[in-house]
Amino acid sequence: MTQATFDINCTRCPRLAKHLSEVKKEFPDYHSRPVEQFGVVHPKLLVVGLAPGKHGANATGRPFTGDHAGIILYETLHKFGFSNKPVSVSVDDGLKLKQCRITNSVKCLPPENKPVGSEIKNCNSFLAAELATLKKGTCILILGGVAHNSVLSALGLRKKDYPFGHDHKYKLPNGLVLFTSYHCSRYNTQTKRLTEATFHKVFKAIRKHIDS
Repeated sequence: MTQATFDINCTRCPRLAKHLSEVKKEFPDYHSRPVEQFGVVHPKLLVVGLAPGKHGANATGRPFTGDHAGIILYETLHKFGFSNKPVSVSVDDGLKLKQCRITNSVKCLPPENKPVGSEIKNCNSFLAAELATLKKGTCILILGGVAHNSVLSALGLRKKDYPFGHDHKYKLPNGLVLFTSYHCSRYNTQTKRLTEATFHKVFKAIRKHIDS
């Protein structure tokens, strides 16, 4: 990744920078810095989440590693051939992604897992730069409404033309293909808003598109 797509020293958002500093004092062994993208340089699938979790990516320094959402995501990535292992616990656990990269629309841990609009906007240039590196035909899997709006903003597309919902597929003007899913958060899975079956359905469509 280049500095246009990621900056580990970024402090554009004062509230987030302050929060990371406070978390680092509470948990000295945590990463507590912006979390870099993880995966292959030229993916056929880019997964876009919301932001690092406090005891997940913010702790480990790798997206979706060490928390509930990551358990489901990495099991599913492995099932559909996008990783060499089904469990992700740390940056040195030997897990490698195949044909896939994972990123977040906001690179820093927000208080209560809720970034405000200005923070999402501040981070959008990183996402825009990353999306610009994707080849035509690349699939983008969006997890949740905030990430959905971030991707559309980064691509200069209107939200009303691409409404968010679970298991939607959009072919974009620039040749990228958008797949949408509810976020694999603890809340969504415990309330059954997102089930293993409905999550797998989205991945089946992605796998079919890539392999066709």
